Amino acid sequence: MDSGQHASHKRSGFFGGLLKFVGLIVVVIALSFGLRTFVFQAYEIPSGSMEETIQTGDMVFAEKVSYYMRDVEQGDIVTFNDPLSPGRVLIKRVIAVGGQTVDINDEDGCVYVDGEPLAEPYTDGLPSYRLENSIANVTYPYTVPEEELWVMGDNRINSQDSRYFGSIDEDSVTGRGVLIYWPLDHFGLLE
Repeated sequence: MDSGQHASHKRSGFFGGLLKFVGLIVVVIALSFGLRTFVFQAYEIPSGSMEETIQTGDMVFAEKVSYYMRDVEQGDIVTFNDPLSPGRVLIKRVIAVGGQTVDINDEDGCVYVDGEPLAEPYTDGLPSYRLENSIANVTYPYTVPEEELWVMGDNRINSQDSRYFGSIDEDSVTGRGVLIYWPLDHFGLLE
């Protein structure tokens, strides 16, 4: 083998290796995009609207697969596109689904769905009140339109939710909150 063939073989080996590396990077990026778009998404929680269930600064995984097979259900913790701020994602608990009626009794601080008081251990005993400064002008009792959801934060005294902006479109849901993965002392499944 002469030196010209040897140099040509080294160049083709280098470019072949570079091409394989670039191909690997493209595959990793495509897989990452696919997983993020269709399977799960990670979020950092910026506010205390879901405390004590989720703390400010917690990192949460929201999965997307279950909603390909079933509808959103009452009690699910969902991530959804903020109806007031495009590009921003919120996380709240589904209190009622389309066709159900929500009422909030300011005297006892309870939320009623279809006339029955909800057992809400996740609110840590804090009362729920109607919001006077609602931009949606919600009147109670409120019947949730079909294909919409009534969502509320678990920290009812510090949450802008359906009491403020009204019910949300089911289509705005981006995932179901399932796991706090960081910090490790908060690690656990969401209920």
